[in-house]
This record gives sequence, C-alpha cells and structure tokens, in this order.
Amino acid sequence: MAMQTSADRPQTGVLLRQWRELRGKSQLDLSLDAGVSQRHISFIEVGRSTPSRQMLIDIATVLDMPLRDRNTLLLAGGYAPIYPDVAWDGPEMATVTRVLTRMLHQQEPFPALVMDRYWNVLMTNQAAPLFFGQFCDLSARQSPRNMLELMFDPAGMRPFIADFTVVAASLIQRVHRESVGRIIDERTKALLANLLAFPDVAPPLAESSAPSAMPIIPLSFLKDGRRLNYFSMVTTVGTPQTIAAQELRMESMFPADEETEKLHTELLGRGMA
Repeated sequence: MAMQTSADRPQTGVLLRQWRELRGKSQLDLSLDAGVSQRHISFIEVGRSTPSRQMLIDIATVLDMPLRDRNTLLLAGGYAPIYPDVAWDGPEMATVTRVLTRMLHQQEPFPALVMDRYWNVLMTNQAAPLFFGQFCDLSARQSPRNMLELMFDPAGMRPFIADFTVVAASLIQRVHRESVGRIIDERTKALLANLLAFPDVAPPLAESSAPSAMPIIPLSFLKDGRRLNYFSMVTTVGTPQTIAAQELRMESMFPADEETEKLHTELLGRGMA
C-alpha cells in the first residue's frame, strides 16, 4: 500500500501539524497538554483518525490559536464554527465599541486610535487627526487609513519622523510581535511587503540588546525645528469571544517628557478648543 504524502492528508491533519510545529510542540508535548494520547495526535495528523468537535476545541486552546483560525480548524474537521465573525461596528459589538469610544474621549488632548489587526484605523478621538494633520493632508488618503503606511510613506509622516531607520525597524518588529496569536498571515505578509517596498526601507535586523536610559523607545516627530517625543500604550480586549473583539486594539499616545507635553498643547490647542 502506498504511503500518504502530505498533499494527500486531510486538511484537519495538515492544519494541526502546522500549528503544532508553529508553537514548537512535539506530538508528545501536545498530547500531554491536551490530554490526548500521542498516538491519537499522530493518527489525526496522518488522517487515520477523525477528531471530535470538542477535541479540536481543546487542541486549538492548547495551541493558543486565534479565534479566526479555530473556526478554520473546525470547518476543516466538518464542524460548524463557534466564534462569530461579525462586523467590528455591528450590534453584537456595541458594548465594546461604546467602551472604546469612552476611552478615546478620555485620552484627549493626546491622540488615540482604534485599529484592526492590519493597522487600518477604524476609530479615533478628536486629537488624532488634528495631530497628524499638522504634518500631512489626511484628506488625500483613502479610508480606512493604514497607520503603518502613513508612517512609512514619503508623502505622509515619514519626512517628519526623527531617526526614521530606527523607527521603521521597530515598527516592523512590532508587526511580528503584536500580530494576533503571533501569526503572520497572508494579509500581514502583504502589508509588510508594501512597507518594505517604500524607498530606503530595509528588513530589520535582530532587536538590539543594548541597554537604554529610558524605559521606552520614544517615537519622535519634527515640527518647525522642534522635536516632540511620544510613547504609546496598546489596549486589547481581555476575554474576546468574537473574532472582531480579538482583532481590535486601541493605541494611545502620550508625551514622553514635559517639553513635549507643552509643545503638544501649543500645537493642538486651537483645534481642540
């Protein structure tokens, strides 16, 4: 009898093996964590055993799979998905978006943005467009605006970013670090390719281990010969049960020093009033 090739394996087994290897787990590791025999894991991967719905849910939980990918695994196993894939601003998300709106308002007069997993801006407070509008024409950019493309584009924020090479490398590293479930999917790969296609943008090297005198690396903007330094805090939903809730995040910018806070107030004061 001819042995099955990887191309012949049922999709469930292929997905299971991909995620197991992605998480750096052996079949034995996964079996111990999921409470399933190693032999059963092996049989699922080669298509000799059909896992139950609950077993797939348990394995997906152990592998810390994003909700979107858990649905894919269930569908591959012949089961209905269990995590709703609703619009981020749909009625099912009303509680979350109401809280985000409140948080955006509380962040005034400093910029805050709500983005999806691909850095597309979905919501902002009043300060965000006022701040970025001081540097470039936001109305000329297609909606939804992509925050990373705005930062990398020579026609966007790039000319006003101090130490752009360092900032670009750190932003690309953030894409990898903050991707949902630590997964770089096809759309994220396409986004990274678009960023690297901008002039004089190179793939980042390994993150520097050099110590810093500051607890954070500031993002600095140059305006009329003055330097404004900021850092950001990222907020995510702690216990998401819909795909949209898991993939939303809010980024809040704060002045990194007193001088920046003063300059920021001067820069946005009239618009905020």
